[in-house]
Amino acid sequence: MMDFSVTLPAWVHPRVAAEPEIFPDVEARMRFAIRLAQENIERGTGGPFGAGVFDAEGRLIAPGVNLVASSNCSILHAEMVAIALAQQSLGRYDLSDGGAVEHELTTSTEPCAMCFGAIPWSGVTRLVCGARDAHARAIGFDEGPKLADWQAALETRGISVVRDILADEAAAVLEYYRDQGGMIYNAGKGHVGADRC
Repeated sequence: MMDFSVTLPAWVHPRVAAEPEIFPDVEARMRFAIRLAQENIERGTGGPFGAGVFDAEGRLIAPGVNLVASSNCSILHAEMVAIALAQQSLGRYDLSDGGAVEHELTTSTEPCAMCFGAIPWSGVTRLVCGARDAHARAIGFDEGPKLADWQAALETRGISVVRDILADEAAAVLEYYRDQGGMIYNAGKGHVGADRC
């Protein structure tokens, strides 16, 4: 039997260490997610997506970058990596600890169908998004079938959703990836949610 663990690329830890201890607002947290996405492309370690889980004070609990192609694992989207590492760091599968604490998932691009599905079970109480789903689709990624009113579905479950934070900057990273010839894995194969982020 094989063990499974999520390992971030070596460059991520120094990048995190260079950041402030507290990210004071949604723009600062989004800039961090966008920097992760950009550097992931430049270092050749994954796709054009970055994310982070933050506590209510803006302290980073765990970063996430896309590791699908570099790890040969379709579930290692940036959001999934950030959530998994945050849960490991805090030692619980429910980040909210039964509703006692709040955590925010900040992601450079709106979640695909798979990541959307994982968010309610993660314990995240707030989702902050940069680029839109349409930006990822525009460069060829298959985002999978997601509810038309997905943000309302999350809000019904007590998860607030904030969209379009630094959306132009986040979308520019996707375009950069496309322009650099980045691999658009599983594009056009009809796969659901396994080919993004």
